[in-house]
This record gives sequence, C-alpha cells and structure tokens, in this order.
Amino acid sequence: MNGYNQSENLQPTAPKSLFLATAAFAIAFANWGLIAGLAPLLKKELGLSVGQASLMVAIPVLLGALGRIPAGILTDRFGARWVFSLLLGFGIVPTVALAIDRSYNSLLFWGFFLGILGSSFAIGVAFVSRWYPPKRQGMATGIYGAGNIGQSVAVFGGPVLGSWIGIPATFLIFGIASLTWGIVFALTAQNPPIKVRPKSFQECLSVLQTEKLTWALSLFYGLTFGGFVALSIYLPTLLQDIFGLTPADAGARTAFFVILATLCRPVGGWLSDRIGGQILLLYVFLGMFAIGWLMSFPFIVPFTVGALGCAILCGLGNGGVFKLVPQYFPQQVGTVTGLVGAAGGLGGFFPPLELGMFRELTQSYAPGFILLSIFGLLCAWVLGRTFLRLPTPVQH
Repeated sequence: MNGYNQSENLQPTAPKSLFLATAAFAIAFANWGLIAGLAPLLKKELGLSVGQASLMVAIPVLLGALGRIPAGILTDRFGARWVFSLLLGFGIVPTVALAIDRSYNSLLFWGFFLGILGSSFAIGVAFVSRWYPPKRQGMATGIYGAGNIGQSVAVFGGPVLGSWIGIPATFLIFGIASLTWGIVFALTAQNPPIKVRPKSFQECLSVLQTEKLTWALSLFYGLTFGGFVALSIYLPTLLQDIFGLTPADAGARTAFFVILATLCRPVGGWLSDRIGGQILLLYVFLGMFAIGWLMSFPFIVPFTVGALGCAILCGLGNGGVFKLVPQYFPQQVGTVTGLVGAAGGLGGFFPPLELGMFRELTQSYAPGFILLSIFGLLCAWVLGRTFLRLPTPVQH
C-alpha cells in the first residue's frame, strides 16, 4: 500500500498536477543542461581544452545529483508545491550571473549552482506518484520523466539562440522561463491528498542501511539515467571532436538522442506496469552490454546506431527503475527517489570526465564506452541477485 485509497478512480486534479509537474521538470532540466548545450560555443570563445570543457559540462550535474537527497526530504516535509516553486524561482539567479560574466571560473562557480535545478526530479516523482494508484504509477512517473525533453531544448535551442541573439541573452531567456513557471506552479498546483511522515536527514540516510535494495536501484539508475545525462551533455562536444560536425549539426543530433530517450521513458513505465520493472531492466542491461561496443568504433554509422540504441534503452530503463521505487518503498517514495536520483545524477557526472581523460591519454574515447558495456553486464548480475529473486509486492 502507498497510502492511496483503494479506488482506482483518479482524483479530478491528477491530470492537471501531472501536466504542471512535467512542464516544471522540463524547464528545470533545460536550465540544468544549458551550459552543456552552449559548450561548443563557449569552448571556442574561451579556447578551452577537452579536459576543461569536460569539467565545465560535468559541474552542473554534481549539485543536481547531490541535491536530490535534500529535495526528497523537503518535499516529504513541506510538500512539492512550494519546494518546486522556490527551486524554479532560484533558476533566475545563476542564469543572470552567467549572462553578466561568462569567464571560465564563473561558468564553474555558477554552473554548480545552476545544477540545483537538476534536483527537481526527486520532487516531481514524489508529487506525481501520490496522485495515482499503484497500478498506474509506472505510466504516470514515466510521463513525468518525459520532462527530460527539456535537455533537448537546451542542446538544440541553446546553440541556435546563442548564435542568433548571443550567449548572455540565451541565459536570460532560460532563467526567465524558470522564474515564470515557478510562479505558475505556486499559484495553480496543489499538494496531493496523500500525507507521509516527514523524515530527518539521518533517517533518510539510514534507509541505505536498513533497505539494501536502495543500493541496487541506485546502481541501476546510475547506468540508465547517468548514461542518458552523460551522453546528452557530452554528445555535442564529442560529435564535433570525433566526426568534425558543426555545432548546429551536433546539437540537432543530440536533441534527437534526448527526444528518443524521453519518448521511451513513459513506454518503459507502461511496459513495467505489464511485465514488471525487473524483467524490463534485465533486457535493458543486456542490451547496454551489446550497445556499448558499437559506440567504441570511431565511425559514424556504428556509433549512431549505438547511440540511438543507448537512448532507447536508457529511456526504457529509467521508466523501469521508477516503477520499482513506489512498488517496493510505498511509504518512502520521496526519500528513496532522492537517494536513487542522486546516484543517477552522479552517474552522469563522472562519464564526461572519464571520456575526456581517456581522450587526452589515449587519443580515443573507446575505453570509456567499453566500460559502459561492462557496467551493463554488472547491473544485469546485480539484478539477478536481488529483485529477480524476490516476490513482487501485491498492489492494491
């Protein structure tokens, strides 16, 4: 039981709440990925090395990852309405600062704080899942997760706007959008009728000791969401470096990657409602093992096939993971979402640094993609040792 009433009838405001949260997540994610989208232009303007550019695009991911833990705690304590609204409102601060000063040090400093918008995912999952009965949570959280489309807006729209109206104005437009939707969310959203007992930070961390499955879910999300984030923020730089594409072409291809992964996320939730998140994730991890090798080839056809396959699998896997969270932790959705989401965010922080390191040491990105393949096999093994050995909780 997750506290939702026994009836399968939705609350009248559930669809509206889902729309408001999905739009909020999309705008937050667009701001979170903005520096990555503008990275090709910034790299050229500032004369950055591969390593410097890798650090610049990875820094926003860090706070977005770590911030998901307190975001989940605050959502359980104060409700998503005000937590989400204040988070979006804060987005105007780093974007205005970066519009004024876009030196490399400023990009690292304010990029770190811009990353807090990436913590929005934990808020929305707790918010959305409590509006829907258990048998429909997979689809609902999958639709909410489609707010990943905001990353596509950043990686495609960012370079286009940056070339057209300039980088400072682009930062301002994204920041104003965040502030505006924060006001809209505060005025129109309602907290779900389901109440949970707020937990302290110590209690939340104790979940890692008492609920061992959170470690497995964190590992899984580190691959599926981390892989999505890593590629969505680093593909523009990588495509230009390997294949010599223009910033607009690299941005368009990355945008398609993000859109494909985003569209597959609700499909993953829908499939998980029918075959189980455990079974879906098994197929995803085995698929990732095969796909990683394709991306290690420095030829655009196998690389493209591998990247698109990775987008599909990451999207399906993200939907699968967040079918299991409310299913196995019905009374701790916000807390576990924060912990698992943090792991997913950290999964997106390290690969760009790793790929940049391999590029500088070996003149090739291939070792990094081979590690991705091995990580997929590891996740399949852990899945077999955990969730595939457990009975599926009964849903009411």
